[in-house]
Amino acid sequence: MTGKIGVVGAGAWGTALAQMLASNGTQVLLWAREEGLADEINTKRVNRPYLPSAQLAETIRATSDMAELSACDAVLLVTPAQHLASVMAQMPSMPRDLILCSKGIEQGSGAMMHEVAHKAAPDSDIAVLSGPTFAHEVAAGLPTAVTLACGGGEEQWQRLAPAVARNTFRPYYSDDLVGAEIGGAVKNVLAIACGVVDGLRLGQNARAAIITRGFAEMLRFGEALGARPETLNGLCGLGDLVLTCSSTSSRNFSLGMALGEGADPAGLMADRRTVAEGAHTAPVLCDLAAQKGVSMPIVDAVARLLEGAEAQEIVRELLARPLRAEGAQA
Repeated sequence: MTGKIGVVGAGAWGTALAQMLASNGTQVLLWAREEGLADEINTKRVNRPYLPSAQLAETIRATSDMAELSACDAVLLVTPAQHLASVMAQMPSMPRDLILCSKGIEQGSGAMMHEVAHKAAPDSDIAVLSGPTFAHEVAAGLPTAVTLACGGGEEQWQRLAPAVARNTFRPYYSDDLVGAEIGGAVKNVLAIACGVVDGLRLGQNARAAIITRGFAEMLRFGEALGARPETLNGLCGLGDLVLTCSSTSSRNFSLGMALGEGADPAGLMADRRTVAEGAHTAPVLCDLAAQKGVSMPIVDAVARLLEGAEAQEIVRELLARPLRAEGAQA
């Protein structure tokens, strides 16, 4: 792949990916919804609203004109999960390779992101990039490893790996799109739960229990949808879960912490510039799990919290669940 790479979405993660891709001199086209933001990136080399810590590379050019993406060999889609379909509908043409970097499940349809993308671009090869990544660290060039799951198999991997890999950004191959997506979607919901634990001052033992039992829920749900356990045991599942559930740098963790401290869910969501995807994923994940007969009590608890349930009561209910073997389906 020798041409230009496009990044759709100039939030923190999209801007960080553009900065990482441009670190070796690659020409990167960054699409921003707001024309004013595109102008600021081009003239001042900063993205103050979303990634103020980064001085952006000269080889990044921002645009608010979606038609310019037609010149790109590959496009990374970094829009919020609930807007992926509408953003793709604006693209006048589709590249051979689409790399999905959003983590979530579409509300209403219950579709995974690769299903949404395939419907909009049936002739493109779909890949999913997921793993333990904080945007500010990627933008700063700190070492990072991710899963790059390629729906086009090893042939697509051979095209994309050299285009995406950098000295401090290391992708690992998979062809399990479902597993890569489930890891990213479920861990966001579990991060909210871990934030609630911190907000309630329940201690690190409780957080470790939520991570471990939440991972069991992730595995059960993944198995029901056809994901491979080894995928979820890797960077895009366990790795991402550990990172996101352990730091206030996580938007989902911070949202959960505020809920644990008693903040109103509706007010929290209305005031946030950046999207905590887990809040949108939790209710649809609950519905899908129920359809598949998969027990996900922690995910269910998060969904109830987001609907306004009292955090202390939710914790009491979880602790009062029947005792059973650790590997049991509950």
